[in-house]
Amino acid sequence: MYHIFEFQKKKMAQEKISMITCYDFTSAKIIDKTNIDCILVGDSVSMVVHGCHDTTGATMEMMALHTSAVAKGAKNKFIIADLPFASYRKSLSKTISAMEVLIRAGAHAVKLEGASGNLNHIRHAVESGIPVMGHLGLTPQHINTLGGFKVQGKDESSQNKLLRDAKLLEEAGCFSLVLECVPAELAKKITNAISIPTIGIGAGLDTDGQVLVMHDLLGLQTQFKPKFLKQYFNAESAFTDSINCFDSEVKTKQYPSVEHSY
Repeated sequence: MYHIFEFQKKKMAQEKISMITCYDFTSAKIIDKTNIDCILVGDSVSMVVHGCHDTTGATMEMMALHTSAVAKGAKNKFIIADLPFASYRKSLSKTISAMEVLIRAGAHAVKLEGASGNLNHIRHAVESGIPVMGHLGLTPQHINTLGGFKVQGKDESSQNKLLRDAKLLEEAGCFSLVLECVPAELAKKITNAISIPTIGIGAGLDTDGQVLVMHDLLGLQTQFKPKFLKQYFNAESAFTDSINCFDSEVKTKQYPSVEHSY
């Protein structure tokens, strides 16, 4: 998927959208060869790559750097970049400037969390030629007000608010919406209530698409095990075995052999 209109086409055709979170040039080159529809340069890079405790550690400089790297590697994928914590909550001018940085770095669209306080900024961005993806449910940048990484929308009041917010984001001009860690039935209800596609993570089967972090689905780390995660490979074990094999061959003088010498 390379053009924004493909999102709507897939929803109308009832074709699922696949999105993967990626942070670097080498990984992006590999993903570019796959059938994955689009790439998210997520602010989770602050945790996965930089070792921060949560996504509030992401900065504009960090996001621009990783967005640029991914864009250089993935020439045939639609790339969405996360706006980092507080970068779109200061003023309209600063929000558009932050979006501009990520678009100039190579993103085709930006993603932000929540509806309240963001709607006018989204409208102005879309009118200015910047596609915006919304994000509702568990919004990791709000971890300090949510009290941790918890499933959202478990009671009627919060469910009604999420449904209202989804409709407001659609009306403001979002082309798609991430639903994170919400009950499957609520995600289905929201998906059916709006015309823009929903992409789920921990939101059940009935969203219009799914997203996972590349490191998680490949098993590059095995400590993070939320209920929604399926690991398709144990890369941590494969990497460990390969590195230990190299170490052993160096120490037993098996490497380099004649084959690897000039």
